[in-house]
Amino acid sequence: MDETDEVLDAVGPRLRALRKHRGLTLAELSAATGISESTLSRLESGGRRPTLELLLPLARVHGVPLDDLVGAPRTGDPRIHLQPIHRHGMTFLPLTRRAGGVQAFKMLIPSRDAPAEPTPQTHGGYEWVYVLNGRLRLVVGDRDMVLPPGEAAEFDTALPHWLGSADGHAVETLVLFGPQGERAHVRAR
Repeated sequence: MDETDEVLDAVGPRLRALRKHRGLTLAELSAATGISESTLSRLESGGRRPTLELLLPLARVHGVPLDDLVGAPRTGDPRIHLQPIHRHGMTFLPLTRRAGGVQAFKMLIPSRDAPAEPTPQTHGGYEWVYVLNGRLRLVVGDRDMVLPPGEAAEFDTALPHWLGSADGHAVETLVLFGPQGERAHVRAR
């Protein structure tokens, strides 16, 4: 058996483990990918060799790089795999990684039994927040406001500020942060 056969033989068990980890049935995965249940079953059992046409929709639905399905080594991989940052009970998922300039994050505020009590903080920089889901309570200085999905706010982070859920439900936002005070530039129509 050559190296290619070894790699391809390992795909089936990897696909089955990924599907089970995600809690999906073959029928659900079939509906999401357009690949028949019998083909998926044969892929997982090793009865069918994986092809690019089959692996691409599976990688898309599972939200993983194709390399993860075939077990390709990450040595020398030029991509950056950004790690979540956990601060003040929130999760920040970096969307950019470059030295200096405005940084982009997806910020997740988890649900709670009751909305948290504001504890304003200050730090250098400038922030722009856009609400994707949920209702964001934003306290900046002496202003206390609630932003529903689709609304945005911008503020100097040298002002005491706090972000949290307005109603205890989870909130998702996009955040642009300029650590040196850089601002997002919005063009008028």
